Amino acid sequence: MYGIDSPNVHKAGYGRQCLMARRLVERGMLEETLLVFTGEFGRTPFSQGSNGRDHNPYGFTAWLAGGGFKGGVAHGATDEFGYRTVENIATVYDLWATVLHQLGIDHEKLTFRWSGRVLRLTDVHGKVWSDLIA
Repeated sequence: MYGIDSPNVHKAGYGRQCLMARRLVERGMLEETLLVFTGEFGRTPFSQGSNGRDHNPYGFTAWLAGGGFKGGVAHGATDEFGYRTVENIATVYDLWATVLHQLGIDHEKLTFRWSGRVLRLTDVHGKVWSDLIA
């Protein structure tokens, strides 16, 4: 049903991940399991050329479930063209600050050394979306 027997290793791998997520939810583990589904950037509502949509630096979509998040909540909105954020403007830094918070990690204290500098995953940005937390 999920394509786990596909000869395409990528399709089979993706199918296994989907099946594992379903089984976690079915076994009542959604309360302590955090599901995050997002891309690496937003997409424009229009095409540049014929090869799909362009990167959108003004809006992105993420889907979060379980792990202490409120259900059925939409946070933010874009304009009528789906291009610019017009409500609850948030950044990718906010997303990861919130995910780390739900994992019990203070994003401002999570640091690593790189090229002789101490850096944070959320750089010097990020605020937790506390209105999404149950």
